[in-house]
This record gives sequence, structure tokens and C-alpha cells, in this order.
Amino acid sequence: MQFFVDTADVGEIAELAASGLVDGVTTNPTLVARTGRPLFDVLAEICALVPGPVSAEVAATDFDGMLREAHRLAEIAGNICVKLPLTWDGLKACRRLSAEGIATNLTLCFHPAQALLAARAGATFVSPFVGRLDDIGHRGMELVEQICAIYRNYPETIRTRVLAASIRNLGHVVEAARAGAHVATVPPAVLRAMVQHPLTDKGLAGFLADWQKTGQRIV
Repeated sequence: MQFFVDTADVGEIAELAASGLVDGVTTNPTLVARTGRPLFDVLAEICALVPGPVSAEVAATDFDGMLREAHRLAEIAGNICVKLPLTWDGLKACRRLSAEGIATNLTLCFHPAQALLAARAGATFVSPFVGRLDDIGHRGMELVEQICAIYRNYPETIRTRVLAASIRNLGHVVEAARAGAHVATVPPAVLRAMVQHPLTDKGLAGFLADWQKTGQRIV
């Protein structure tokens, strides 16, 4: 599974990308707005920090507007992945952009039927939103499981990758991996939390204390 970081904070991205464990970045209008900075400046800096896909979302809701904005966003860098809403116009725009060789991410997916259409439109990624389904009493991860199962039935024709989104905790990450999601996009705090365990800390402290008692040094 690949890991994308879900933020538009350039400082956060730079720090996490330095680990070599970040494969891409997802942004949206809300995340960019929080930076208080111009959209194109933010995206250009992010694209320079990570070699993988950087999702940049259109603001238009009509087909022609989406195409205009998508082409402008794609000019920023070669690793821009245009993020489109999973609507009829979004699907039409996705199909056109995919034919042009522009990477796409169909977002706000809440049903397997939508994911089937995303694949038919040639989307590079489809983003099922786990946490938002949990928020309304559904088990969001079931959607990821269903999409992955359906896509596996058509290995010769479906190339769309499942990008588990709206990830809220470590449980979501592990369940997405078990389901076979190709990517999980996670907030920086969740990505950092993946390495943490109290027994790891306790064990390390014990090893260091025992080593110190020997009075030896490695270098």
C-alpha cells in the first residue's frame, strides 16, 4: 500500500517527505484555504517536494469549467493529479482528461456504483470517503472493501486505483490495507501515529538502559 499525506501544509509535507515514506499528497479547497496562501504557489511547492501524484481539486461544477481549470492545474507540474467530483459532469471531464493523458482522482465517492462509473471513465484514482460514512452511522470501510472486491473481478479492464480517503485513525489504515486498497491518504497526525506503540518505547528504553550499564560505545 502507498501512503499519501492529506494536507496542504508545505512545512508538514517537507518534514514527512524527508522520511522517504510519503508517496504522494492529496489536497482540497478546504485544506488550501487553511494555508491562507495562493493556490498555485502552494501546489507548485508541494509538487517539488514529492515525486508522486499531488491531487489538486477543481472548483468548477460544470463540464466546460472543469476542463478549463483542470488544464490550468495540470500546467503546474507533471505530477499534478486533477481531482474531480463524482458527478455526471465530473465523470465526463474525467473521461476527456484521461484520454489526454492527464491523471485524475474522482473524489467524494460514497457508493460502489459510483466507483464502477469512475473506473469506466478511466479515473487514475477513486476516493471512497471512509470517515464521513462513519459519521452518519455507516461502516465506511465496508465501502472500500466492496470497491476493492468489485475491481478485482475485472483485472484486465479496470486500472483505477482505490485511494482510501477521509481516514481518521490507525484502524482505518489497517482495514484499508487488509481490504486491498492501493493507497491510503492520511492526515499528518495519523501518519506519525503509525510508528508509535508504548511497548516499542518501553522496549527501547530497556535496551538503552542495559547498554549504558556496559560502559561500551559503538563509535
